[in-house]
Amino acid sequence: MTRVVFGVAIAVALMATSCGKDAVYDANIEIPQNGWSSDSLATFTVDITDTISAHLIYINIRNTTSYPNSNLYLFVQTNSPSEAILRDTVEYFLADTKGHWTGKGFGALRDNQFPYKQYVRFPEEGTYNFNLQQGMRTHNLNGIASVGIRIEKATSK
Repeated sequence: MTRVVFGVAIAVALMATSCGKDAVYDANIEIPQNGWSSDSLATFTVDITDTISAHLIYINIRNTTSYPNSNLYLFVQTNSPSEAILRDTVEYFLADTKGHWTGKGFGALRDNQFPYKQYVRFPEEGTYNFNLQQGMRTHNLNGIASVGIRIEKATSK
């Protein structure tokens, strides 16, 4: 019995120390089961206070194994506190050329974390808004379970 308790304690300690100690922000938004409308935005509001450190920005995508495509186009819009707007179009591959899902997980869900911007220094303190919008050629996209943003402090460069 003590071996089991000790094993559980070690597992919990490892999970606690490995979970994003450098995360500044990490949030996901669930997509409705009836699909992600092309006019629907997933909006993330982030308060930034550190303008000195470099940051890594990731986009989190959770897809189902019934997702009909191998890729996903996203329109990413960043609004700064001074109302400057940056718009990007990005493409992420959720399956390889043989049709194998790239994300981690088992069962019907796969989790991916893709680099978006690396070693970014935010130019000003304040509230930034990140908007994600699906950019596929279908109005109602099925098979995406959630999307998110993760921002970490970069350790070196």
